[in-house]
Amino acid sequence: MRRYLFTILALLIAFPASALASALDSPALDNQLANNPSPYLALHGHDPVAWQEWNAQTVERARKEGKLLFVSIGYFSCHWCHVMQRESYKNPEIAKVLNAYFIPVKVDREINGALDAELQAFAEATRGQSGWPLNVFVTPEGYPLTTILYAPPQNFLQFIARLSQGWQQNGAALAKAAKDAAQEMPEPQKLDAKFAPPVAVLYRQRFVDEALAQADIFRGGFGAVNKFPQTPQLAALLEFQRQAPNPKLAAFLRLSLDRMASLGLHDAIGGGFFRYTVDPDWQTPHYEKMLYDNAQLASLYLQAAKVLHQPAYRDIALGTLDFMLADMRDAQSGAFITSLSAVDAQDREGGVYLWDKTALQKMLAPAEFKLIAKIWRLDAPAESAYGYLPVHHTTPTQAERARLDVIYAKLKVERAKRTLPKDDKLLAGLNGLALIALSEAAATDARLRPAAQQLRDFLVAKLITPQSLLKGMAQGKNLGPADLEDYADVSTGLAAYARLVNSDADRELASKLATQAWDKFHTARGWQLEQQPLLARPYYQRIVADGASFSPAALLIKTSWQLGGKDLRTRALGALNTGYAILDQGAFWYATQISAMNALK
Repeated sequence: MRRYLFTILALLIAFPASALASALDSPALDNQLANNPSPYLALHGHDPVAWQEWNAQTVERARKEGKLLFVSIGYFSCHWCHVMQRESYKNPEIAKVLNAYFIPVKVDREINGALDAELQAFAEATRGQSGWPLNVFVTPEGYPLTTILYAPPQNFLQFIARLSQGWQQNGAALAKAAKDAAQEMPEPQKLDAKFAPPVAVLYRQRFVDEALAQADIFRGGFGAVNKFPQTPQLAALLEFQRQAPNPKLAAFLRLSLDRMASLGLHDAIGGGFFRYTVDPDWQTPHYEKMLYDNAQLASLYLQAAKVLHQPAYRDIALGTLDFMLADMRDAQSGAFITSLSAVDAQDREGGVYLWDKTALQKMLAPAEFKLIAKIWRLDAPAESAYGYLPVHHTTPTQAERARLDVIYAKLKVERAKRTLPKDDKLLAGLNGLALIALSEAAATDARLRPAAQQLRDFLVAKLITPQSLLKGMAQGKNLGPADLEDYADVSTGLAAYARLVNSDADRELASKLATQAWDKFHTARGWQLEQQPLLARPYYQRIVADGASFSPAALLIKTSWQLGGKDLRTRALGALNTGYAILDQGAFWYATQISAMNALK
């Protein structure tokens, strides 16, 4: 696929960016996103770019007018998405080019996750990198042509000018290159291997070996540039540690969990976890908070408390759920919103979480400030122009922890006066993950049972219909059909709730959703992530890798087996009996698939 990128560049290189022809003779577009129920899309509702929604009508318009679709994907709490909006999408000169020569489409990745996954895979295959904002140019026939991530406005303008000129003068060759490249992608191969318990042991050990080979044994986690929680991998390692204790693995898990909870990834004052840290030492976070991270990490720490015999991990899990209930719960429905922005209402990245030294001195008693100065290391330069992040650079004693609790309570009251934008979509899949965590925690903390029940009732009353599951709700409007991830997460959440309250009705509903998911998303050619893809070539996957969340296909397999019933177990076993060649190439990114194998007993 890298050769494909060079082919596209060769077809475009002959066209200087300044050689734009006059605008194509087609009806003018208007921005369609004002008052959109998606907070992210609504943010773009007054851009001069004439944004359209991703739907069949938009794709058909591109086909009729012979224009490239400019598909720009981001999400509400994405910092660089906001930067590109400010620099490029509010730029009249750039908007003029996009409106005249393309069909510009803005996509919320949290609503169109399957489309995002497919185009991220295309970007990775052709450019060797992916991420957000992801901007993909798609031919009128529906084949991805080329991509660009964040770019400064002048570079971006030159890129779209050259591409528009190239499309006008050599569109047929570009369209053929995109179509040919799509046809070169190999079809998923159905293998004849048959699953057996020894196979699970083999891949379980291979996964542990690969994980330890990639592990940062000095700082915890994985990666040498930045640090993400990588919850699916850590959850599988905990599961395998429980089955086959390994001192080296236990030490790595404790190190990772301790540093994730004590340094910059964790919010020491308000609770909850940030998305990731921008350094390998877990010091400086990217300040967005996502529901999927916090729900999965609450479950992870609950499991770790049992496996590693560390009661403090249970406290971290419960504190994370308390944060979710306080800051991410919709009071009316009992469901949870999607995310908290990385920037505050004054457009300051991390502004809500950072503290000015002078302000701290005025707010705290001298002895309190002295302790904070020691623990937070206020003698060092601040992480940001906006102040210091509460990080325990020095481990507090037990007595100091008690004093810090009092100080942090004061700071929490003060911080509540600050304004933080929120993405208030109520998404099915993310709330399924929250239901898993609440149900698991409520088994040992009865105060969480009412929250688990209210969330379950929301999902059943508002998002589950007799025939299907809805994607979610925003501003009282439903967001269309759910995708594979939603079905997998919600059925797993209902199964967890059924175990909590010993409910046959909820277990049956979980089984019904799981069956619908198999019917809608699993085919002889592999998994589809969405029901009605609009791109020209359906994106099938024999095995779906883990991402920031558990692989939805693997989670469905595992839940189907645990729910029982001949049909679900037959389908789960059949899906596990394919795709071994993918696992042989590398097991690390398929933690949940191997966990599903491990569940078959």
